[in-house]
Amino acid sequence: MGEDGTDGVTGAGTSSGGGARGLSVTFEPGAFRVADARRVAVRYLAASRDERAEPWPDRVVEAAQLVVSELVTNAVKYGSGPVRLSLSVADGMMSVTVRDGETALPVPRPADPGRVGQHGLEIVAALSQHLDVRREPTGKRVTARIALR
Repeated sequence: MGEDGTDGVTGAGTSSGGGARGLSVTFEPGAFRVADARRVAVRYLAASRDERAEPWPDRVVEAAQLVVSELVTNAVKYGSGPVRLSLSVADGMMSVTVRDGETALPVPRPADPGRVGQHGLEIVAALSQHLDVRREPTGKRVTARIALR
């Protein structure tokens, strides 16, 4: 079991200056469920309350779960190797970053209400203030930033 009670998960909490708080976990291929990633996000948000110590609004928690679910699902379906999920909260935003070993970048498709499936990036873009997709030397990184208020 990983340190958060899920199979196939290893992780480490991080903290940096400027009020940023973060968490990164690595999911090993075939050894986890996407629901594990959603649970990590919910636990992270519960532990990352703002300075008033109030929980984040339900819409934020739900958006974070859906963004994590879509990005991790895409990494599992179309990526390769371990999937690394990084979460951070700073400046009124939550950043969700997913990395995998596949260098091919996802291509957003035009909206098509008749299409079944393959709406993940559309959903992520709709829930996020910013979506960034980049190739890295060891694969790709997809980052979505969600407004916390």
